[in-house]
Amino acid sequence: MNNKNPGKDISKEDLESKIPLSTDKVSKFNFVSVNNVVFDDTNFVVMAGPNLVETEEMMLQIAKSVKKSGASMLRGGAFKPLTFPYRSAKYFETEELGLKWLKAASDETGLPCVSEVTSVRNLETVCNYVDMLQIGTRNMQNYDLLVESAKTMKPILLKRGFGSSLRDFLGAAEYILNEGNFNLVLCERGIVSPHTHRQSSRFLLDLQIIPALKELSFLPIITDPSHATFWANWVPSMSLASLAAGANGVMIEVHPNPEDAAVDPLQPLDFDSFDVLMKKIIKLKNFI
Repeated sequence: MNNKNPGKDISKEDLESKIPLSTDKVSKFNFVSVNNVVFDDTNFVVMAGPNLVETEEMMLQIAKSVKKSGASMLRGGAFKPLTFPYRSAKYFETEELGLKWLKAASDETGLPCVSEVTSVRNLETVCNYVDMLQIGTRNMQNYDLLVESAKTMKPILLKRGFGSSLRDFLGAAEYILNEGNFNLVLCERGIVSPHTHRQSSRFLLDLQIIPALKELSFLPIITDPSHATFWANWVPSMSLASLAAGANGVMIEVHPNPEDAAVDPLQPLDFDSFDVLMKKIIKLKNFI
């Protein structure tokens, strides 16, 4: 993209004074490492695991299964910014105990793990257990959290806010880069639109942001088809489309019994479905 005419959303002034770090493609490395996992234009990183780490036994079962199928990293939620304030035996968080279970499964399988940090208050706790911090869509513009998370120098996965423009997204990234932490991966997880395709399909996966970001930024970009589609049957096609569009990876929800999942039971893949998807991802990656 020509810097004299960068586009509708981002101006030349933005490039020079508002997002100079995230759009400096010349002097920055174009990869991020999380232990032995590398996000760059030659790899396609698959993060897999449950929306919520429910039990120690389940987390280890999932970790072993997704590793066998070819996943690169393990994901699992413990501190959850649930949409509603009410909790029950079915709808809950496991907090630090869940992080312990996630780390145990990570150590057992050798898969680096990522989990969401929801506030500065639990940042230190999450850092004690994970290899990568996730900042979720609702916190993309929680600038105190961005800055304090960046200062840990942990690799960070920053999810796009579901109402945010590309300019907003890179502005949030700039807060992290400005602290000297360039171990940053961006994640498209769906945007709000009145033109969703089912009543409970809350978001649309914005695949166009992948080439748009590639034109402007050196930062790796992955997608979250599970949250974006909200429907397990749509996750495989959107995962493959993400790969074809140039994404550096995907984050996929996996659960042994999706209908019994504590959070968002409509979107996880079961073990067999994930294994089939991984075979397709490997085949497509080798083809392109």
